[in-house]
Amino acid sequence: MEKVRWKRKGSLVAALLLMFFIGVSSEKIPVVMDNGLVQVTLSNPEGEVIGIKYNEIDNVLETQNEEDNRGLIATDFKVIVQDENQVEVSFTRTWNISLRGSLAPLNVDKRYIMRRGVSGFYFYAIMERKEGWPDVDMDQIRTVFKLQQNKFHFMAISNDRQRIMPMPEDRATGQPLAYPEAVLLTDPINPDLRGEVDDKYQYSSEDKDIRVHGWISSDPPVGFWMITPSDEFRSGGPNKQDLTAHVGPVVLSMFTSTHYAGKEINTEFRNGEPWKKVFGPALVYLNSVSSEEKPLNLWEDAKRQMMVEVRKWPYNFPESVDFPKRNQRGGVFGQLRVHDRYMSNRLMWADSAYVGLAAPGGVGSWERDSKGYQFWTKANKRGYFSIKNVRQGDYNLYAWVPGIVGDYKYSANITVRAGSNINLGVLVYEPPRKGPTLWEIGIPDRSAAEFFVPDPYPTLANQLYTNHPEKFRQYGLWERYVDLYRNDDLEYTVGDSYHAKDWFFAHVTRDVGNRTYKPTTWRIIFELKHLNNNGHYTLQLALASATDSDLHVRFNNPNADPPHFATGTIGKDNAIARHGIHGLYRLYSIDVPSVLLNGGKNTIYLTQSRSRSPFQGVLYDYIRLEGPPKT
Repeated sequence: MEKVRWKRKGSLVAALLLMFFIGVSSEKIPVVMDNGLVQVTLSNPEGEVIGIKYNEIDNVLETQNEEDNRGLIATDFKVIVQDENQVEVSFTRTWNISLRGSLAPLNVDKRYIMRRGVSGFYFYAIMERKEGWPDVDMDQIRTVFKLQQNKFHFMAISNDRQRIMPMPEDRATGQPLAYPEAVLLTDPINPDLRGEVDDKYQYSSEDKDIRVHGWISSDPPVGFWMITPSDEFRSGGPNKQDLTAHVGPVVLSMFTSTHYAGKEINTEFRNGEPWKKVFGPALVYLNSVSSEEKPLNLWEDAKRQMMVEVRKWPYNFPESVDFPKRNQRGGVFGQLRVHDRYMSNRLMWADSAYVGLAAPGGVGSWERDSKGYQFWTKANKRGYFSIKNVRQGDYNLYAWVPGIVGDYKYSANITVRAGSNINLGVLVYEPPRKGPTLWEIGIPDRSAAEFFVPDPYPTLANQLYTNHPEKFRQYGLWERYVDLYRNDDLEYTVGDSYHAKDWFFAHVTRDVGNRTYKPTTWRIIFELKHLNNNGHYTLQLALASATDSDLHVRFNNPNADPPHFATGTIGKDNAIARHGIHGLYRLYSIDVPSVLLNGGKNTIYLTQSRSRSPFQGVLYDYIRLEGPPKT
């Protein structure tokens, strides 16, 4: 056992106690890191966090967690650095062919860092596959902490998403609902929660918003927080949704997952594909206040610490050569403008565009990428963007603009080198467009949030989302469709009296009883005062999500066989069942010969033809009918 004393400015003195026993790991003697603020105990050589001592709590973690309920287990331990400012330790596992069939073909290096004066610890992981290794699928890569359930009862994931949570026993005694993760609390320990629904997916967020989340104990008043200062190692871009925290109490750091996307974003390797990626670092941060202070001050402090970590990114203290420092990175900047002659005669600013660098691929491929790094920023009102701290490598530049349909991709590959700052100048996005807008439904923002989201059944509500802007996270909203449209399906008449709130947020199946469902057909009715018999019209149809669906589009003939357009079976997003207002984006530019239309009244029939369950369906983002091109 080695003791090192750290001195900080002022009168505070913190002690580091690092226990490490190199060469006797077979005796299962744990590794303990202690900086005088937090003490962390790690299993040796597995590298699992088995104890976190803070303030008056000997171990904030749930000690009854099953030993086999663990993740990637290491076999070797090593001290990487130990000095007056920092300790970094490594737990590794090396794969070889003799392990085929028993362990995932990955080399794993789990790193933990404790720094002087930081009330917590950092962690990151390096995963690697050598060329020629066997196929493997990884649906999700994550870090999970389960806290003491008798202490941590209050969860906070944003300023307006905070609440006292149910206990694990409440879920065990509750009534399981139609989707496996959802439970109706029938006899909770806290009677105020009786009649509410609990479902971990109700607490999902977009990756760009998952910066700090965690739990608060009131006795003693202690906070446990997951702080993630960067998205660069996450999958699917800034708008992908993922889990944050849930009953357990559980805190998650999701690196990759198929949530709200399905297997299209699965991290899979075939044909001996090599790969290496660093996940993290992230910070487990603990804080406390006196018993006289408000416990919610812990949330405010956690947000301040999050901003400190964001400003420090990329960190300069991880010792792995696979994590590049700031001076080993580069940047890209420029301005994005939009050219749509049917919207403006001039180039328009790409106001608030999401602009990012991701692995080379097709238009929009970034949304389905989980293997590479991604670097995103939000442009200003005039479309100026600056992407900083980019790892060296080859990228494509992608973008999408709120209010503009489709995806942008810069035509050339971009090679970022250490110290480079590449000026791309003015880039012009020409969105999909064939002719002038005759009418439109919705807002092209990759979400169905502007459409009508019903109130939940009073018996299936989560009180957090009462009068909340994210009301779509309530359970069972798909069932409200048949209440609103008992006999006939949705009919939308284009005109001044109809707007987005007349459009139900989800095109779902119809429950006809006895666990039987049938397809639904929505109708869009519109007038064409002047039909151009010599031209082609275009229907731009953008989907915000799809789950095991096949959308058929017919013009003025509901029985046309085959339909005039069909998507084919698409989507495994599960955004309907998991209370997400969007999943993967899909855009279809549908050619409409004038022979399919009438001068005067017209009807478009939209049929979601697959109907095995209540969770199949699509979320529309935006629909636009364009006239023939103007010469």
